[in-house]
Amino acid sequence: MTAFIIGQMQIQNRDWMEDYFSKIPVLLEQHKGRFLVRGGNPERMEGNNAVPDAAFIIEFPDRSFAKDFWRSKEFQELAVLRRTGSTLNAVLVDKIA
Repeated sequence: MTAFIIGQMQIQNRDWMEDYFSKIPVLLEQHKGRFLVRGGNPERMEGNNAVPDAAFIIEFPDRSFAKDFWRSKEFQELAVLRRTGSTLNAVLVDKIA
């Protein structure tokens, strides 16, 4: 069943972004993932949480591909870089059957 990683990001600085985003597309492709939304111009529709600076939705064939991507050594190295200038909330969800 198709799965999605949905994330909301607060960006403190952009020093990490060029290196990070130059490598993420190839890594996603290796794990059969693809961005459906990247950046996305977030706008509050409801709630009191801070509106993120950026949001994303990544599609994978199923949860195993998403988890393999997230847990991969290559992504975890990039995540360390990302954390130098941002915070992220991310969840894994299944597509409605």
